[in-house]
Amino acid sequence: MTPVNAPDAPQPGGGYSQAALVEQGKSLLFVSGQIPVDAAGEVPADFAAQCRLVWRNIAAQLAAAGMDLSHLVKVTTFLSDRRYREENSAIRRETLDGHLPALTVIVCDIYDPQWLLEIEAVAAK
Repeated sequence: MTPVNAPDAPQPGGGYSQAALVEQGKSLLFVSGQIPVDAAGEVPADFAAQCRLVWRNIAAQLAAAGMDLSHLVKVTTFLSDRRYREENSAIRRETLDGHLPALTVIVCDIYDPQWLLEIEAVAAK
């Protein structure tokens, strides 16, 4: 992935790229929305624990395809409430450790009222 940030457009301010270029001949992995549920069916009560669990679930899907978080090119996060945006951003930056995929964050109603977020992603290798 090559980050793309056009010099004549607004620059990203929250640890992401405005666009991500994937060269021809790469394998693409489309990760369905990952939810804050563990293998035992449990949902953590607080946002930080849910967010970290969702990232672990994403990492597990990537690993199953022979990839890791550094292969992410696009991440879409759905938040149940905008009050989680700063905490979400901090955990994402911590988790991705300098990797800057293209990013969209949407505040919306989530499928299950216990879930405070859901994240889908696209990866390339």
